[in-house]
Amino acid sequence: MQDTQGTGTNTGAGPAAVIVLAAGAGTRMKSRTPKILHPVGGVPMIGHALNAAQALHPRILAVVVRHERDRVAERVAELQPGALIVDQDEVPGTGRAVQAAVEAIDAAAPLEGTVVVTYGDVPLLEPATLRELVAVHGADSNAVTVLTARVDDPTGYGRIIRAADGTVTGIVEHKDADAAERAVNEINSGIYAFDAAVLRSALAQVSTGNAQGEMYLTDVLAIAREAGGRVAAVVTTDQWQVEGANDRVQLAALNAEHNRRILDAWMRAGVTVTDPATTWIDSTVTLEEDVTVLPGTQLHGTTHIARDAVVGPDTTLTNVVVGEGATVIRTHGSDAQIGAGADVGPFAYLRPGTRLGERGKIGTFVETKNARIGTGSKVPHLTYVGDATIGEHSNIGAASVFVNYDGEKKHHTTVGSHVRMGSDNMYVAPVTVGDGAYSGAGTVIRKDVPAGSLAINVAPQRNLEGWVPANRPDSAAARAAEAAQTHSSLSGTDNPTRESDHE
Repeated sequence: MQDTQGTGTNTGAGPAAVIVLAAGAGTRMKSRTPKILHPVGGVPMIGHALNAAQALHPRILAVVVRHERDRVAERVAELQPGALIVDQDEVPGTGRAVQAAVEAIDAAAPLEGTVVVTYGDVPLLEPATLRELVAVHGADSNAVTVLTARVDDPTGYGRIIRAADGTVTGIVEHKDADAAERAVNEINSGIYAFDAAVLRSALAQVSTGNAQGEMYLTDVLAIAREAGGRVAAVVTTDQWQVEGANDRVQLAALNAEHNRRILDAWMRAGVTVTDPATTWIDSTVTLEEDVTVLPGTQLHGTTHIARDAVVGPDTTLTNVVVGEGATVIRTHGSDAQIGAGADVGPFAYLRPGTRLGERGKIGTFVETKNARIGTGSKVPHLTYVGDATIGEHSNIGAASVFVNYDGEKKHHTTVGSHVRMGSDNMYVAPVTVGDGAYSGAGTVIRKDVPAGSLAINVAPQRNLEGWVPANRPDSAAARAAEAAQTHSSLSGTDNPTRESDHE
């Protein structure tokens, strides 16, 4: 019998089956969401487990479900469409879950060869570790090979029991262990490689005669050994790979460790992360060399950041593509594209459907939605652009609003190329502004503006002299106005704001 530490080498074809146990209720999570659907690094825990299992290229991938059966099965089908969904019945325990999977697989064709059993809540388990487990199991012709780890605090885990010569004789659950057994710090991960025939035969002998009235999968080891089979262990030195999440505290710890590993990998791949302590990157995000990620940044979903781009500080992007050399500062964005060399932020909000062209700008306190902004065009500040197309090298003045909603329907605005629009403009959609057009400040654009035209709303300014002292007597403004008038009279100068001067 052999204890080994994994090298990750895949020495042959994949196992006959991988069975992922995902039937538990996870009551300690205290959540309406099934435990295995809680995310780690942006992916449900069951998604990580399925990825590791599929990396073995098994002939059959089975997932055992029970609690919130339909929700879990639907998510599994999305993540691994070819997976076999197996229902566990009312008999409790991991042994019964595996037995149900074996029976379901046998119904199509007798299961022969190596069967790997793993769990839906061990998101940091790596394919290399599973490959080593399978390799050792096959090379030594074991009946059972168990993945174990040595930990400082084994409370709650099943203990690996060994004979004087170091061979594995069985596993005792924590609640069934005596004082001597609880002192053992080598724990069972719950992850195994079985010979299919041994597994099938042993499960038929497993009973529910224990403190919890469950069919323990761990009983298979003792049964296999008594039948003369070889039982061995692969010891991992990376405890995190066998850590599960039973509550929110453990879930947070797994997320933090997963994130640390993701950041380490990206930094070694040529990405600058200036403050890993405040940076979170999902496992589904991709970055190119020489990207810089500044403090307080979260990158989620299918976000992709191209070479030489700078993202952050204090930026959250979900499913956003950032082009080469772009800068994104203090921005919240989702389902958007930012062109190469573009500038976004600070304090910008990119809603779904935003497409900013190369060298474009979405500036301070700008919100965009379903907006296509062309190459070199700028929306610098204090503006809402919704349901709009802006051509190339145009400029939208400050404090402008694309008025796209009439109370029932959304309408589109089109602004051409090389357009210069004034501040505080309202674009009442549907409306089109032609190429090379200008507008004055405070213009409400209700009609199409032909190319090369100037759009203005002309209204004479009126000054009602003496209004403040008459209507706000004894106010600071009134006193200031009276002082100014007194000074003007003494100096012999006329008030430059007389109404007659504007008529």
